[in-house]
Amino acid sequence: MLYELLLADLTADLPSAVRLQKLVHTLREFFGAGAVCLLRLEEDALSPVALDGLVQEAIGRRFLVAKHPRLAAILAQRGTVSFAPDSTLPDPYDGLLEHKVGEPLQVHDCMGISLYVEGNLWGVLTLDAPRAGTFDGAAKDYLQRLALAVSAAIRMTRLEQEVRSLRLVRQDAPDQERDQRQSMILGQSTGLKDLLREIEVVADSELPVLLTGETGVGKDLFAHRLHQLSRRRRQPLVQVNCAALPESLAESELFGHVKGAFSGALHARAGRFEAADGGTLFLDEVGELPLSIQAKLLRTLQNGEIQRLGEDTPRKVDVRIIAATNRQLHDSVREGHFRADLYHRLSVYPVPIPPLRARGRDVLVLAGHFLELNRTRLGVRSLRLSAASELALCRYSWPGNVRELEHVISRAAIKAISRGAAREDIITLEPELLDLALGAINVCAVDGELMVDANALSHDAIAVSQVEPAMNNNAAMSLQLATFQAQRQAIESALAHSKGNWAKAARQLEVDSSNLHKLAKRLGMKEE
Repeated sequence: MLYELLLADLTADLPSAVRLQKLVHTLREFFGAGAVCLLRLEEDALSPVALDGLVQEAIGRRFLVAKHPRLAAILAQRGTVSFAPDSTLPDPYDGLLEHKVGEPLQVHDCMGISLYVEGNLWGVLTLDAPRAGTFDGAAKDYLQRLALAVSAAIRMTRLEQEVRSLRLVRQDAPDQERDQRQSMILGQSTGLKDLLREIEVVADSELPVLLTGETGVGKDLFAHRLHQLSRRRRQPLVQVNCAALPESLAESELFGHVKGAFSGALHARAGRFEAADGGTLFLDEVGELPLSIQAKLLRTLQNGEIQRLGEDTPRKVDVRIIAATNRQLHDSVREGHFRADLYHRLSVYPVPIPPLRARGRDVLVLAGHFLELNRTRLGVRSLRLSAASELALCRYSWPGNVRELEHVISRAAIKAISRGAAREDIITLEPELLDLALGAINVCAVDGELMVDANALSHDAIAVSQVEPAMNNNAAMSLQLATFQAQRQAIESALAHSKGNWAKAARQLEVDSSNLHKLAKRLGMKEE
């Protein structure tokens, strides 16, 4: 029955991501698993493509095969691989399963199978459960039979993606896919998906692109993405940090010089434009360029020629320009710090990069990526966020954006270990370890919904949890924790009184049943 259902989904008119998500959800229900994850092998790591039953931040993790012996064992065999409940091999999902009240954080039953597409190793499918004995011998045999259907779904998804991006007529598609993985942009928010689609279209043109956005949003990643999707992807991408160029050396760095052009010029040297000939030149922090260099840059953009310092003969170059800045260049133009004509040349196609606070729950996906990096660096068994920490991350305004998030996670992990957390345990990062300045609160919209539904609890409690006064960090954190704990305790008490009946619990709490389910999920609780 399940096999036929999976085959029927292959012919259904479903978006690729929906097909794979439906696949893992169906498998989880059929096997009674706590979590199912489909992971793709990318060089030396496995990256989740679709998952069900794991916390949201798990989608941002890259599991290095060398650091995860269970995943390595599954990859090494063709058939179903299972692990006994008392296996000493650490499970990569310890602490990452959606946590039900009263259940342990670690995995007690696990099986998986390697997946092959067109004869090549593609990745793995894993099934985990917090209860020992969930997967019996019949389940392991059936998973082996289902491997072909799962591989067919992956193949169908890949074909659809290739057709959509016209990769079938490109000889360099494998190189392109490898380069895209090297500068992976993580996130699932609608705004980010729309931006990536826009970048895919403009990348194929030869238009100059101006990336704008706050410090720390990752403009360099988007610049690399533009180059990798362009017709110039086989040619070099040369990056120049304009803010780091001294005015006395900026002309030589960009355009080169001849021997003897200035004191110390013992040899002729090509500049960055010549190095990028045929490819892309990425001018990062272009708003910091001195006015004298701006004029020469404009001339190059107008006629496609450069002139080495000390040389009379111009040289032709074929370079696409991608520029980036955290400044409002139109204000710099008005103030006389940036040439208007150069601004219009660079901003033929402006691309604003959204700040992290505008990307909803993408903060959790990115946090998962940084958690896994720090887990590997610090040699920790498992590193996870508590539900209160997830809420704190979503409510913070992130003035430093993704770069600040990376530093916050790294700091918290080190603090946890320095305060006595054992590396062989599942380490849970609580809000006080994050050390966020919660006076800077972002009323975080998640697909149009507030993190805490205003109908779910009393208006007074919601007002306190959403709009805390600007106070010292410890006091603000205590208020948040008190609110969070009070909400959990109220729901747990109502569930206990109603013997696990959510509808009765909702009536007892005088809230709408659907709102109670939403709030419970956001608080890290899972309906029984």
